[in-house]
Amino acid sequence: MTSPILKAVIDDIAAHGLQFEMRGAVALIRLARPQKRNALNDGLVKALRDIFTHMPEEARVAVIHGEGEHFCAGLDLSELQERDAAQGVFHSRSWHAALDALQFGRVPVIAALHGAVVGGGLELASACHIRVADDSTFYALPEGTRGIFVGGGGSVRIPKLIGVARMTDMMMTGRVYDAVEGERVGFAQYHVPQGEALDKAMQLAVRVADNAPMTNYALTHALPRIAEQPADHGLLTEALISSITQSAPEAKARVAAFLAGKAAKVKKA
Repeated sequence: MTSPILKAVIDDIAAHGLQFEMRGAVALIRLARPQKRNALNDGLVKALRDIFTHMPEEARVAVIHGEGEHFCAGLDLSELQERDAAQGVFHSRSWHAALDALQFGRVPVIAALHGAVVGGGLELASACHIRVADDSTFYALPEGTRGIFVGGGGSVRIPKLIGVARMTDMMMTGRVYDAVEGERVGFAQYHVPQGEALDKAMQLAVRVADNAPMTNYALTHALPRIAEQPADHGLLTEALISSITQSAPEAKARVAAFLAGKAAKVKKA
């Protein structure tokens, strides 16, 4: 049952172009500004922060996608305004808070990509944990050729996907990657025919939702931090999170099933 607080959040985010529904254990989140190519404005960014902050308890995984021909074409330029340095910092930090709420929320997030994944749209996609792109997908960071710099966390997240050199090239030269190149360099983990990204993302979401919640939490919260720690720190963190994860009742039941020969065997896809 939807709580009054969650209902108010859902009603509010709809006014800013973000739609929400539950499909079983999957929270489906749709960027719904197709007339603007799902470009991000402050209201939509706040809506993203609010829904990931108030994710329903029954949600085990989230899928985010875009309505219309594009996932997200970046910043809504109609809202671009002059800001002094302090205002610019505060504005950028508001985007950081929203995408942190997504990346480090309670549930894993899968992005279904198609059409433009550009600028702020690429920053949004890079905050997700798994990305599925269809044949129509293309990636770009036009900020460099427009005399500005990324401000929504892209300088932190995108190099972790494709490396500093490739991001530098994209921003300096305006290079655009298509879906095939994008999967090769690391923008997406899956590449599917046009029109099939959402279906594939939902299939993956059902599989992810079946995992033990603490395992998913460890993968989304601990693993990225371990990867950035010095080796000795990372190994200690790994030991701690591994111990916590395997102590959960659901983990114990799954290990017992495996030892009893009742768990499914790993098979080649």
